[in-house]
Amino acid sequence: MKALFVAWQNPKNRSWAPVGRLTYDDGLFRFVYTRGAKDMGDSFQPFGAMKDLNSSYISEKLFPLFANRVLSKSRPEYEQYLKWLGMSENAYDVMDELSRTGGFRATDSLELFPCPEPTAQNQYVVYFFSRGIRHILPENRERVNKLEKGQSLFLMCDIQNKYDPHALVLRTDDPVTLVGYAPRYYSGEFSSIVNEVSPENIEVTAERVNKDAPLQYRLLCKMSSPWPTSFQPCVHDQFEVLA
Repeated sequence: MKALFVAWQNPKNRSWAPVGRLTYDDGLFRFVYTRGAKDMGDSFQPFGAMKDLNSSYISEKLFPLFANRVLSKSRPEYEQYLKWLGMSENAYDVMDELSRTGGFRATDSLELFPCPEPTAQNQYVVYFFSRGIRHILPENRERVNKLEKGQSLFLMCDIQNKYDPHALVLRTDDPVTLVGYAPRYYSGEFSSIVNEVSPENIEVTAERVNKDAPLQYRLLCKMSSPWPTSFQPCVHDQFEVLA
């Protein structure tokens, strides 16, 4: 079974929460809401026809809410798009695509992300696109374009960020340049791992630099570290499914 959590950002206070869980198993897609949707109170409105927070929704086809976030194979830039994602057409499905892109759209406040699991080598490994590149200085964006595959990046706490106290900036070394942010739904988890694993065992690298891609697909990053013994991802009450 493949599973993705659905993160939603409250437009009033910019807080975010996992509000749903999308799974694919045995030819069926299933969507359920999580406790995070209830915690958002009246600020959160159910998606489309899926109005009951306590129901389970099943379909043979990907729900329109998420299908609209998958690029059609008929689009002329489709092959280039897969290269931006670092994926092969013969070795992925829509759940993998949504996992890599987050289903990100500039027109709403919804993203999807997987709950990490230990690799066979007991490693924590996450791929993600650098966020917020459009908000950094033009010379910093130019620095992004000059990064090389495998080049080391570094996490830096942005403790005075008024929207996310756990925000993590991505920077280069020598010269130090800001090249975006880690996705907000990973910032708290990354911080927990940093606190449990010595910094020299944490590796963040530039996996792909797509100079011809939109900014949201410009810099693909990878974070890896040993899996901390006591670490459990996605266990906060907001991740609890309601159905």
